[in-house]
Amino acid sequence: MMQSPVLVLKDSLKRESGSKVHHANIQASKAVADIVRTTLGPRSMLKMLLDASGGIVVTNDGNAILRELDVAHPAAKSMIELSRTQDEEVGDGTTSVIVLAGEMLHVAEAFIDKNYHPTVICRAYNKALEDAVSVLDKIAMTVDVKDRGSMLGLVKSCIGTKFTGQFGNLIADLAIDATTTVGVEVGQGLREVDIKKYIKVEKIPGGQLEDSKVLKGVMFNKDVVAPGKMRRKITNPRIILLDCPLEYKKGENQTNAELLKEEDWSVLLKLEEEYIENLCVQILKFKPDLVITEKGLSDLACHYLSKAGVSAIRRLRKTDNNRIAKACGAVIVNRPDELQESDVGTGAGLFEVRKIGEEFFAFIDDCKEPKACTVLLRGASKDLLNEVERNLQDAMSVARNIIKNPKLVPGGGATELTVSAILKQKSASVEGIEKWPYEAAAIAFEAIPRTLAQNCGVNVIRTMTALQGKHANGENAWTGIDGNTGEITDMKERKIWDSYLVKAQAFKTAIEAACMLLRIDDIVSGIKKKQAPGAGPSKPTIEGEGEADNEALIPE
Repeated sequence: MMQSPVLVLKDSLKRESGSKVHHANIQASKAVADIVRTTLGPRSMLKMLLDASGGIVVTNDGNAILRELDVAHPAAKSMIELSRTQDEEVGDGTTSVIVLAGEMLHVAEAFIDKNYHPTVICRAYNKALEDAVSVLDKIAMTVDVKDRGSMLGLVKSCIGTKFTGQFGNLIADLAIDATTTVGVEVGQGLREVDIKKYIKVEKIPGGQLEDSKVLKGVMFNKDVVAPGKMRRKITNPRIILLDCPLEYKKGENQTNAELLKEEDWSVLLKLEEEYIENLCVQILKFKPDLVITEKGLSDLACHYLSKAGVSAIRRLRKTDNNRIAKACGAVIVNRPDELQESDVGTGAGLFEVRKIGEEFFAFIDDCKEPKACTVLLRGASKDLLNEVERNLQDAMSVARNIIKNPKLVPGGGATELTVSAILKQKSASVEGIEKWPYEAAAIAFEAIPRTLAQNCGVNVIRTMTALQGKHANGENAWTGIDGNTGEITDMKERKIWDSYLVKAQAFKTAIEAACMLLRIDDIVSGIKKKQAPGAGPSKPTIEGEGEADNEALIPE
């Protein structure tokens, strides 16, 4: 009776289970880690990616690389998610996360071969994570946010690993200037920095990188409405920001007006003109020098304004308008008749339209207490600028993290080595079967200094042995690798630091991801089209069978 095999799953489904899956997942994750491994540290390589539209991305930001990859293996996909989380949370350390997670899985492989249960490994890993974070707390040192020197060292060590490392201080300066400008006190000594909203990065090809600067204000890619008539340079301008069109309102739906007399037509036109004149008069009451609106501005309004010697700019992006408001202290007004004196922005020192390259840019500069700013990047080519922008984003995130949580840990692999050494000591006191995976996790942390050493091209084994000797019982927490020369130095002297937030987040993300991937013991692929659009069969051949099957089932 029981001879014939029972088919539970349809033919078109592929099912892998057991240790086969674990190995596949580990392989996939290691592959992802290997892709970005060479981009860790100051001596890192760049990757060149061609995207679907044929554009080129040249970068070594772990997240930017993985974002462009199109990956088939599900485990690899979740590895990529990791670096994205890291990027969104703290903005830096995207490469380290992937390398760490890959290493964690790599050391777990040996245990799976010995038939350890994945949950045991996970338990040990989580224990190791808790201990690792507590070690971080121990070696972290607080930094004074006001002290520019230490801030520079910090941001520099973050950027040292990036392409713009050769312009060391330049980008770090930009980032610190920008973030300290827009920091807002939230009370209790905490500061909140909103990079996305209030820091605009304008990339203008041409010139040299050294010409980049942080403006004490905002700039945008617009010219005044009537270039000949309106002033292009105003010192201490009074600025009014509007969110309404300065033109005659059209009717909502189509209206037909029958005009019997010739004069009626002119009356109609006159009404329109008066309406606009009223709007302008209301605005001019406040003697502005510059009127900026997000919407349209008719020729007539333009005429009235330029007659009064007011410059006008129209159709500005909402985000830009918000930035201007923050920079010069103006309030964006929705209706001209609601204008008040307090809505006029007087904080700016200079309004000027300059021509850079081909285009005209309006600058609102020298603001007194700007709460928004623009970082102006110049560079030779577009690819270069994009990469510099990415580096700047990372640098600003690091600066922001420090302003939020002013704690530092040593960089250059020193943190990981210390954690590793202390965990190795503790593993002796871990009871039962979890001891071995716990120790393995400790060893996995060494992946970061090891990769750093690899990327500098020094003798890896010797360097690592020397470092482990120095760190043996958890002392010399500040000894690590100088990523440029590959020699073993004191990180305090070299000012190679990492932000505590970045490291803690990296450890957590990496270990949790490793646990998640270890827990997978079954992969079923080739799911029917109906259930999940987009989760179609992986191979075209399967699709054929699947389709045939579906047709056979129609009578039901």
